[in-house]
Amino acid sequence: MDEATLQQALTNTQNLGEMPDADAVGTVGSPDCGDMVRLWIKYKDKDGQKVIDKASFQSFGCQTAIAVASIATELIRGKTKAEALAMSAEELSQPLGPLPPMKIHCGQMVEGALRAALEAEGKEPRVENPESNPSHDQSGTLADALNLAGKTQGKIKIVLTS
Repeated sequence: MDEATLQQALTNTQNLGEMPDADAVGTVGSPDCGDMVRLWIKYKDKDGQKVIDKASFQSFGCQTAIAVASIATELIRGKTKAEALAMSAEELSQPLGPLPPMKIHCGQMVEGALRAALEAEGKEPRVENPESNPSHDQSGTLADALNLAGKTQGKIKIVLTS
């Protein structure tokens, strides 16, 4: 993994935060373990095609998950739904270089959140984790999700970056 690119992505995090007017929202992870990524997507019409105009995210996880999510929200801009769905975790994290084995799940979480958002468009919101509550409301923040799951205390540390 390219540590300089990782530090740049963390120092200059892009598209962090919820998007109240999003067209699609996807969440992957579990409030029980604390690793979660939520991705919001907004579309626009470009030359008669619906493309991703912007995306934003929230992440409870390690620095690598935050960096991959930040980079991915930039990589998917201008792509159609089909093009974005075709992107793998490796492609979404490619600017960071090959992730070490213990960090591969970070790219997979971001890919899962992207797929959940794109596939859930126009459907009832749901969380991509069989252990989670399928009727979970994705309109709030990840902090709201943790609070709803009763995770108001414990080992979760929330760090806000500007």
